[in-house]
Amino acid sequence: MVVSGLLNIRPRSLPTKIVLFGLIIACAITLYTFSSPNSFRISDWSSIFSQQRQHSFCTPEQWSSGRWVYSPTSDLENLTRPEQALSLAGFEGCAADREYHWHLGTDHEEEWGRFPNVSSYRWVPSSQCNVRPLNGAAMVKDMVENGGWLLLGDSITENHFFSLSCLLYPHVRATPNYTENPFFDRAWQQNLYLSPSSPLIPEIDLPEGFSIENTPLVSFRRVDLLLNQADLNELYHSSAFPGELTHSASQDPSSQPTKAESVFGDDQVWSLSPSEYMPTFLDSPPDANYGTLVVSTAGHWTTSTLGAFRDDDAGEDAGYGIQNILAFFKVAMRTWAGQVQDAITEYHINGGKRPKQVVVRAYLPGHENCHNIFEPTESITPWVFKWYNWPWIQDFNTEFQELLSSSEFPDIHFLPIERPGRLRPDAHASGDCLHLMSGAGVLEGWSHYIWHFVTREVRQKDPMTPPSPP
Repeated sequence: MVVSGLLNIRPRSLPTKIVLFGLIIACAITLYTFSSPNSFRISDWSSIFSQQRQHSFCTPEQWSSGRWVYSPTSDLENLTRPEQALSLAGFEGCAADREYHWHLGTDHEEEWGRFPNVSSYRWVPSSQCNVRPLNGAAMVKDMVENGGWLLLGDSITENHFFSLSCLLYPHVRATPNYTENPFFDRAWQQNLYLSPSSPLIPEIDLPEGFSIENTPLVSFRRVDLLLNQADLNELYHSSAFPGELTHSASQDPSSQPTKAESVFGDDQVWSLSPSEYMPTFLDSPPDANYGTLVVSTAGHWTTSTLGAFRDDDAGEDAGYGIQNILAFFKVAMRTWAGQVQDAITEYHINGGKRPKQVVVRAYLPGHENCHNIFEPTESITPWVFKWYNWPWIQDFNTEFQELLSSSEFPDIHFLPIERPGRLRPDAHASGDCLHLMSGAGVLEGWSHYIWHFVTREVRQKDPMTPPSPP
């Protein structure tokens, strides 16, 4: 037979061996093709190789199509002391201390009855997902060796930062110390550093110049709008934004109002320009060692924050001119994405070696009746009222996602992972229905997926790169 004859050949050179191997494979395919009732097609090999090269283990959509599963981590039947919230959530402790009990949902004793239920659910993604279990120690090691996270956003992102300080504990310490000085400004940068007492240190390959004392693993900075006031005012008056505002009081375009001097209203806002935070993100040890910039915005894009767009005559159902805000948001986020991508591109052109990626977490709106719901819902609750800009948050997310789907921004990724949170109205803070408590699983789910995404989905853009070890 041809195959047996080929096998008896004893080639002495590597090229000959490679050719021989190819001939054997070709013969095998030919024999199979004519002998099998289900004819093998050459296209099947393409399918096999594409599966071997496939590096996407769980898309954001696959992650978000899962469900909440009752899975308690403690035998406690009720909460009698605030510190019990830690064990109910499966935490050893939390490194951050700003508004500690508020973040853990124990600041209002009349709300303690929702424990332990509120801490007893975990998110199980779609069966199509192949993700590692959430592991704080593994995250710490990865953040040191492959780059930490810089979180930019509003107070919801601060919720996320606090949750991370619990997930990564006891391997991290936090600054500043709000217990010693509770009057520190809420907009000041908060950091998590590798704890010098962490038992992980002997197992970690510290990057050159990395300082256990001074190089943060995770940082949070209050940045509500991703662009600062000067940036947005300049954009508002520039040719990039034509300013065709819709005001219901007048249908005559010639009588539409002219642009106000400032786009801002009376609401306080905290924000920075990319020119301020991108150098920090792109810096290297010992001052910084970030690999991932995590941002989220939409909550403060309102007609009270950006008063120039408000249209009182439009009424509540039209969000008092929220479509004007959306039009400006679309232009502003394109400007933001361009500046961020240009900074990353220049960083690599100039020899930057650390991989850098940006992930935009879809914004999560509040819930109108959160304190009267005590378990996950099976579907997203429809809106009854028109509070703030909550009913239009999905429109902001859609605009941002469509923008970032362009190949123009290869290092900026939109993650539509808000659905798990929308099914957990019970996971909101004790005092309001916008902020989220740590330990209920929503914030921890964000960390779990982002960790997966930046280590499994983004880091392996090269299809021949082998998967990271479990």
